[in-house]
Amino acid sequence: MNDFSFLREYFLGNTVESWFWFAGILLFGILLKRWISGRVTRLIYHLFKRYCKAGGLQKFILLLTAPIELFFTILIVYLAFDKLEYPTEWNLVPDQEFGFRMVILRLLQVAFLISMFWIVLRLVDFVAVIMTERAKKTESLADDQLVSFAKEAVKVVIAIIGLFIILGIAFRLDVVSLIAGLGIGGLAIALAAKETLENLLGSFTIFLDKPFVTGDHVRVGKTEGKVEGVGFRSTRIRALDKMLVTVPNKKMIEAEVINETNRLFRRSSFFITLGFETNEEQLKGILNDIKKILADHSLIENGSETVRFRNIGNNGLEIQIVFVVLSPEMSEFLIVQEEINFQILRIVKMHDSSLSIPSFLKEETDFHQSGGFNALSKSTQDD
Repeated sequence: MNDFSFLREYFLGNTVESWFWFAGILLFGILLKRWISGRVTRLIYHLFKRYCKAGGLQKFILLLTAPIELFFTILIVYLAFDKLEYPTEWNLVPDQEFGFRMVILRLLQVAFLISMFWIVLRLVDFVAVIMTERAKKTESLADDQLVSFAKEAVKVVIAIIGLFIILGIAFRLDVVSLIAGLGIGGLAIALAAKETLENLLGSFTIFLDKPFVTGDHVRVGKTEGKVEGVGFRSTRIRALDKMLVTVPNKKMIEAEVINETNRLFRRSSFFITLGFETNEEQLKGILNDIKKILADHSLIENGSETVRFRNIGNNGLEIQIVFVVLSPEMSEFLIVQEEINFQILRIVKMHDSSLSIPSFLKEETDFHQSGGFNALSKSTQDD
């Protein structure tokens, strides 16, 4: 017994035994924190296992590992320091009164509650992953958007509830009175959060009216691209240059939104200009051949093609060409347009004609062919 008498000796207001307990719990917790967190994570996963497909465990571990580790870290620190007493010579006031002890206790409580609500929020994320996988199996894209919207709505509600619980437990505030007081200050809060509320109402409008859903190709003002998600505050659009553009929902309902995905076809309209050396017989042959290639193309709507000698312009004979491609896909439309353009070039060449050079380019070409400024200078000197 005398060999362990040193354990009852005091150091900084605590026995050596208490310091051993403190160090032991801290060391044990640090060494086994990850293992315990992994076991608990897998245990919680079994509650969702029946709803998940293969590979769901890895996603679950990825989402839950960090918050559960934080939870156990805070718990270990609390249990370790609970074995110690504050030195009496510090003359600290009790933790019921404002002071160092109260601040430390409140911080631990806040951190503990935050870690718990972080776990709940990550569980919501995982449930959303499961629902998203199921939504992808359906033909409609509206349920994909619903999952994203519902996930954010639930997380906002949980965050608000968490805030009130933290205020009630950690800061000993009367939550009921606080909520009642919000009715008085609600107007001021609404005015301060005017933009946020407008974006929130915009998200509800998008969800109810469904001008587009996740995955649609849209044009909003100068922004064009694929909708990747609709949130509470904004809509994320992957632009054509692969940049991710975030557009506030308020602008999405105020601006003119063009849903390219819902279109049934794409229309092409352009002019070509033939040189003045083209005679009437050549012109008629070119017009007839262009009409024929448009009529024979499988992806061009019959009857939609228009090929007309529209104008005698300053640069040449202008022909207007209009046709409708029976595909909403931009890539397919560009392929058809390219095919038609190549065939038009061959037709013009076949009829011994050529496309006109604009007058300003022609003048510049003639200028360079004549020797440019050197020839002009020489001509002036000769004069």
